[in-house]
Amino acid sequence: MWKDSIVEEIRQHRDAYAKRFNYDLHAICEDMRRKQGQKGRRVVSFKPKPAQRIQRAV
Repeated sequence: MWKDSIVEEIRQHRDAYAKRFNYDLHAICEDMRRKQGQKGRRVVSFKPKPAQRIQRAV
């Protein structure tokens, strides 16, 4: 099977990054949020939208 060297490199970086946080998704997201705020850009947060009820035909 053909392998793309760029994709393989990205996967290695992604795995190394996740390994730093013991593959804990919550910790990874917290780190990304922290970094996002340090870039000098405005960070916005939206209120969650209420769930919509779906009418089912019987």
